[in-house]
Amino acid sequence: MDGAEREAWLARLASDWRGAGLAPVDAALCAYAEKLTRTPAAVTEADLTALRGLGLDEQAIHEAIQVIAYFNYINRVADAVHVDLEPGMPPYPG
Repeated sequence: MDGAEREAWLARLASDWRGAGLAPVDAALCAYAEKLTRTPAAVTEADLTALRGLGLDEQAIHEAIQVIAYFNYINRVADAVHVDLEPGMPPYPG
């Protein structure tokens, strides 16, 4: 993938991961991250079973949960104290 292709792929990934042509395990992790972020009470054992079915073991799932939870936490802290965006970041919608 050359530089222009990589930039186009990154743009697709940033706008909607579903259109980025991810490998099945990566798409499943994104779907899980989105669900855990948006509707954490809706996460069930079936979600974990799906990840296991794609080859993730308990440690990999635990690590994914830790990363997802950390990013959710730190973003909420940043939002709460009105941290300035980095140069080049689009403004938060809303």
